[in-house]
Amino acid sequence: MILLDGKLLSENIKAELAAEVDLIRERHDKIPHLAAVLIGENAASQVYVNSKIKSCEQVGFKSTLIQRPADVTEDEVLEIVRNLNDDPDVDGFIVQLPLPKHIDEEKVTLAIDHRKDVDGFHPINFGRMAQGLPAFLPATPYGIVEMLRRYNIETAGKHCVVVGRSNIVGTPISILLSRKGYPGDCTVTLTHSRTKDLPAEVRRADIVVAAIGIPEFIKGDWVKEGAVVIDVGINRIPDATKKSGSRLVGDVDFEAVAPKCSHITPVPGGVGLMTVTALLMNTLKACKREIYS
Repeated sequence: MILLDGKLLSENIKAELAAEVDLIRERHDKIPHLAAVLIGENAASQVYVNSKIKSCEQVGFKSTLIQRPADVTEDEVLEIVRNLNDDPDVDGFIVQLPLPKHIDEEKVTLAIDHRKDVDGFHPINFGRMAQGLPAFLPATPYGIVEMLRRYNIETAGKHCVVVGRSNIVGTPISILLSRKGYPGDCTVTLTHSRTKDLPAEVRRADIVVAAIGIPEFIKGDWVKEGAVVIDVGINRIPDATKKSGSRLVGDVDFEAVAPKCSHITPVPGGVGLMTVTALLMNTLKACKREIYS
């Protein structure tokens, strides 16, 4: 069993990005600039945004954090988005989800200029991805395909079962892995909470992508010998043996599943770190105008 080490992989990619930023700086070109909008005080969102800012510093990007309290109006958030759209120095930005309930997330997402949508959530980027056109890919699926590529995991002709159909992970990764080329050319089954006999579907998989958001949902007897398992879940569960009183687990029962796998991602230390790195990769592409001129 080979552990797909997101920490090591993300560090390697960040080193590559930092080297490219050094070249940009030597040419006196504009340094990539990523902005983040954080509304309210959601602890998980704050941790994630802080990780993004720290990663920007590591690779030499410029970063800006715009924070507003949870009672900010929707109009104020939309005004922030408009200002970022119009700021020529900002290459890409993200509005951290979830937003407070009185703010329409869809309206905010649609207001983002697709040319600065480095989270890859705008329908224009999603549609271009679905058609195989250049686009900013959603960060987590982008991180997954980059992990498969860099570990040279064979995908052509493989049966991939995706568990979870969200627009952020499940649906886009099913599209990416079914597209022509590497990593892709999979036969993909997209499953979810209404799928009949879900364990039987997962047992057919050469590659499993677990993104259903339920702690240790995928059991050992659900996975066939030699499968590749990509665990997207990040769930906090009680653990009296830990000082914090809790620990992080994925959507896969790691202890039961890992011995059967050819490759598996750990939680933490797997896909989550690649998500932040993919966001940086999109931001560099935005700065270099690789997707949209």
